[in-house]
Amino acid sequence: MDYKLALLGLVLVVVIINLPLGYLRQNYEKFSFGWYICVHISIPIIIYLRIKSGFSWNIIPLTVGGAVAGQILGGKINKRRKGNGQQKRENA
Repeated sequence: MDYKLALLGLVLVVVIINLPLGYLRQNYEKFSFGWYICVHISIPIIIYLRIKSGFSWNIIPLTVGGAVAGQILGGKINKRRKGNGQQKRENA
């Protein structure tokens, strides 16, 4: 049971780490240097956390999935906030 809980905690931490990075990524042109940094800067942190947590390479797909989910959610939050801000300005 502790293994599953620790794995869930690790994946949630990975999602949380990538939320702000996905948010920032939306401010850069696709495949620009800033975009690349926002997508990849969390990888060494995730590897460190995985190793320190005692997990093997077998869970890499789960951590990658968590990173992608965090990036997507952060990007959607950015788009939603920008969309709402533009609507308010147009109506004012």
